[in-house]
Amino acid sequence: MSAFDLTGKLAVVTGARRGIGRAMARALAEAGADIIGVSANLEESGSEVEKDVTAAGRTFEAIRTDFADRAAVRALGENLAGRDRPVDILVNNAGTIRRAPAAEHSDADWDLVLQVNLTSQFVLVRALGKVMAARRQGKIIFTASLLSYQGGITVPGYTASKHGIAGLTKALANEWAPHGVNVNAIAPGYIATDNTQALRDDPARSASILERIPAGRWGSADDLAGATVFLASDAATYIHGTTLPVDGGWLGR
Repeated sequence: MSAFDLTGKLAVVTGARRGIGRAMARALAEAGADIIGVSANLEESGSEVEKDVTAAGRTFEAIRTDFADRAAVRALGENLAGRDRPVDILVNNAGTIRRAPAAEHSDADWDLVLQVNLTSQFVLVRALGKVMAARRQGKIIFTASLLSYQGGITVPGYTASKHGIAGLTKALANEWAPHGVNVNAIAPGYIATDNTQALRDDPARSASILERIPAGRWGSADDLAGATVFLASDAATYIHGTTLPVDGGWLGR
């Protein structure tokens, strides 16, 4: 059996309805995992991500949860942690972004972004990580960002949240690695998704970004597939607390 084979595993993917989350769910399913998809607006049935997963021959369950609602995320964690079939893989990908110059960045935007991108991530991982540690096995993957390393422009809340994710990845790895749980993160580069639409629509910003990417193109959500499967698999058993950039070479420039 390949070390990358996920047959029989159960993976939870948050933010699974579209973009990077959908691509991650599809990749895990194609590697053999059954999927529980979570998103604020995920259709109960017939979603595109469900079609992806079932086309790969795996089962799919949709759960609608708003990551801006801490109580709802806590209930989600209790639900998943209390099931007879344990979660083997948690992909903590749900996120949001608000763009405004720092002097105009409202408290409401700051609170929303930190709640969705960092606090709710911890609330969910706390519930499932506890069970994984007790079982002495599990894979946890966060979606970090290039802004886990850099400051960005007009996204102070997002940058703070993604620096937090990089730190949380290390902190949890320190605690749970001795219990057989791998905690890592993926830092996508500039990926063509809804979150980057404003940048791609700005000719000057888009050109300046492309000039710095050695690969010479915006990434696609499917560019995250290999890293996701790798970190979810036995091939990554001795990898703990790392953030893996998938960025077309941006950070090396």
